[in-house]
Amino acid sequence: MSCYWNFDRYFHRGAEAPDPIAIVCRRLPRSGRQALLVLSLLLAAAGPCVQAASAERLTLEAAVALALAANPGLAGMRARAEAMASIPPQAGSLPDPVLSLNAMNLPTDGFALDQEPMTQLQVGIEQSLPFPGKRELRQRAAALDADAATSNVDESRLDLVRRVKQAWWQIYYLDRALEIVARNRELLRQFVQIAQTKYEVGEGLQQEVLLAQVESSRLLDRRIELRGARRQEAARLNALLDRSADAAVVLPDQVDERLAGIRPEGKLYARAEAARPLLEQRRREVEAARLRHDLARRDRYPDFKLGALYGFRQGYNTNGSARPDFASLMVGMTLPLYAGGKQDKAVDQRSSEYLQKQYALQDEFNRLRGEISAACADYRRAAEQVELYRTGIIPQARQSVASMLAGYQVNKVDFLNLVRSQITLYDYETQYWKAFIDAQQALARLSAAVGGEVTE
Repeated sequence: MSCYWNFDRYFHRGAEAPDPIAIVCRRLPRSGRQALLVLSLLLAAAGPCVQAASAERLTLEAAVALALAANPGLAGMRARAEAMASIPPQAGSLPDPVLSLNAMNLPTDGFALDQEPMTQLQVGIEQSLPFPGKRELRQRAAALDADAATSNVDESRLDLVRRVKQAWWQIYYLDRALEIVARNRELLRQFVQIAQTKYEVGEGLQQEVLLAQVESSRLLDRRIELRGARRQEAARLNALLDRSADAAVVLPDQVDERLAGIRPEGKLYARAEAARPLLEQRRREVEAARLRHDLARRDRYPDFKLGALYGFRQGYNTNGSARPDFASLMVGMTLPLYAGGKQDKAVDQRSSEYLQKQYALQDEFNRLRGEISAACADYRRAAEQVELYRTGIIPQARQSVASMLAGYQVNKVDFLNLVRSQITLYDYETQYWKAFIDAQQALARLSAAVGGEVTE
């Protein structure tokens, strides 16, 4: 009678019964206890994989949509942009006129309004008029600041999407690592049973049982570490989604593991230059600084003030005629007598600010190109590692475990090498998912850096 464990689906999580044990038995074991053990292992391998009761799964797209709708930081940036959009009309408006009510030349001996000819009650109005062109420059500069604030909202949105994606993918990696740990602990438990059975029939050593138990305890320690890291990442993601820090985060069990190719770096540079909100924000800040420099130069010219007064008089002249009312007109202007220490210094200040904004724009673009290149390099490296693990290292390690286990059953391989081969496979599985998550996180950084789609 022959029996075997199917090893074809061991690596992928979607297998009905992930199992690294590939044994081909040409006959049943001589010992009754060994036969009972083999039968129990066969039943475990053939049984369905029990999964946790499925709560509502938080997909990556749902997480991003929820963050964009609920994140308070992004909402605050939107409110700030809306507030700044109300500034340009204010900056371009005339100063408020001044209404004045005056009592002129009242006699102090009785405060009579008709005693003295110059006594009058006045009502007047004054209006300041900036030098032509100043209001337009202020309004245009404020409008550019408002546009820059809008671009800052778009930039904050990209950064929020990047952080959500990175946190989501990190949780997904921790879930997969926990699955691998659980699966390997179960396999080591089976190894312990095999080693113990062989020891009881006089074909094995007690040290083999102890070795497998130590490795199982190490995996338990690893599980504790991974669970702690997952709680931290879940709290971080919940904060981005404006949810309670202890809200349950349940991710899908499977994702598309294909990694698309990305566009050449030159095209990504060009797209970022055209689409990245941060660069647009810097450009608008440069233009606003230029307008403020022009405004500082116009401040050397005087501002004007116009006014009109009407004075009401009471009483009669000496010839018996009624005293007429008075009307007054006023024209004033500022005198920039201290331009050398005031207006000229303001021009120098605005000139330096204009240069600083230009340098900041160029520096931002250079930094952005480096960020794109680094993300591209990380993505390509991780994608190559994923392909290597998927098509080369993992299948080879699985075959090695199968061969070691088959050899151990017939006492041709020692137990230490069997355990080491299984631990090596565990490491490779974990590294596969780490490389896959590194690729996804690099893609998230790249999309945020470019400000749009980056795959072919």
